[in-house]
Amino acid sequence: MSTTENSRRGFLRSAVATTSIPLIAEAQSQSTTRRPNIIYLHSHDTGRHLQPFGHAVPSPNLQRLATEGVLFRRAFSAAPTCSPSRAALLTGQCPHRNGMLGLAHRGFSMNDYRKHIVHTLRPARYTSVLAGLQHIAAKPETIGFDEVLRPKTTAAADVTPGVIEFLNRPHNEPFFLDAGFFETHREYPKPTADDDPRYTLPPAPIPDTPQTRLDMAAFHASARNLDSAVGKILDALDRNGLTGNTIVISTTDHGLAFPLMKCNLEDSGWGVSLIMRGPGGFSGGKVCDALISQIDIFPTLCDLAGIPPPAWLEGKSFLPVIRGEAKEINDEVFAEVTFHAAYEPKRAVRTQRWKYIRRYGDKHTPVLPNCDDGLSKSLWLEFGWKNMVLPDESLYDLIFDPTEQHNLAADPALMPVLADMRDRLERWMRRTQDPLLNGPVPAPHGAQINNPNGISPKEKPDLIA
Repeated sequence: MSTTENSRRGFLRSAVATTSIPLIAEAQSQSTTRRPNIIYLHSHDTGRHLQPFGHAVPSPNLQRLATEGVLFRRAFSAAPTCSPSRAALLTGQCPHRNGMLGLAHRGFSMNDYRKHIVHTLRPARYTSVLAGLQHIAAKPETIGFDEVLRPKTTAAADVTPGVIEFLNRPHNEPFFLDAGFFETHREYPKPTADDDPRYTLPPAPIPDTPQTRLDMAAFHASARNLDSAVGKILDALDRNGLTGNTIVISTTDHGLAFPLMKCNLEDSGWGVSLIMRGPGGFSGGKVCDALISQIDIFPTLCDLAGIPPPAWLEGKSFLPVIRGEAKEINDEVFAEVTFHAAYEPKRAVRTQRWKYIRRYGDKHTPVLPNCDDGLSKSLWLEFGWKNMVLPDESLYDLIFDPTEQHNLAADPALMPVLADMRDRLERWMRRTQDPLLNGPVPAPHGAQINNPNGISPKEKPDLIA
């Protein structure tokens, strides 16, 4: 960035202190910016357990966003783990291609941070700002944002004021604002008076017990904090005249931090909320049932902004679906786990009807450090979850078995389906040069990895020399 450009941006920032919000709103409403602003709002461990997706989780502001935008009912992350999921969305590549095979705070990183979307947007004069949680680099400066806001914590209540201050500034050029919230990650806050465990239903496949109801009530309290932050940001967009030319993307990294959800390849693990609002057709309270992967978001934003998509992108723009020109852009979507707290290599492919999951390695029981501690996990452990035997292959019919409880991999009548799904997965792994094809995947030097035979992610990890 040139000295002149730095000086100009510094002047604009200092001008905020002496410019009233109504004058800013008037100036921005008259802006001739042609490319849309982009706000990427992402939560932690939320899945689709929010009001707009039909769950009794209070989230009226996200419901407002859905009513004004487009709700994606079949959106999936590229990995049901924190850093790999986010890195895939922001590079348009699956985790084993962009290098993020584990958690950033445990020693994993991307191969090339220049593939982050901010570097593609910069030549189109986008200003990029990071606010709050990012979880793809040990240090946020590594990523390449023009500005990094530094809230006291990554809790929504601490992140939101900085986001609003940024939105209150004059904006003569488009911006990419990445606002990440700790919510709804554990540890959850205590349930509020409105989150009465007596009237709370745990998520499938968790049994309905006093412990699990209390666990889910605490999730509700965390979701309230998330939703409140979203509402304040939407209000700030309105006040500042930015709503009409801003794409708002609200999503999460993966499923809830409950057993058989986060870090698992059932839909409860990598099915995610995705709501988008803004120009280009993302309006009107529409619902999209097309099969969408988060790696499709990067090319879609390029399409919206009129920017040539980088050659490395693996996803596809879903604007044809939004415009009514196509019903689907994907015949299949893929997901993976390699490392989380512990090593647990597995891959999956999903179509509209079928799901195929393949586990690798010689461990055939749950990798318990990859499930966050909590009341629901304690209940499962009490009843022998540790000794449950897991299959190497799973095949599910998502029409007749949407919660994936009946493995059909051994059904002779479905051998052609099993062979097709195996073939789809193998072709993808070869096309994307999955290192798992060559055997066990080593962790990078210095990474912190738990023993897969342990119980908790809080146990002392092994340090990879």
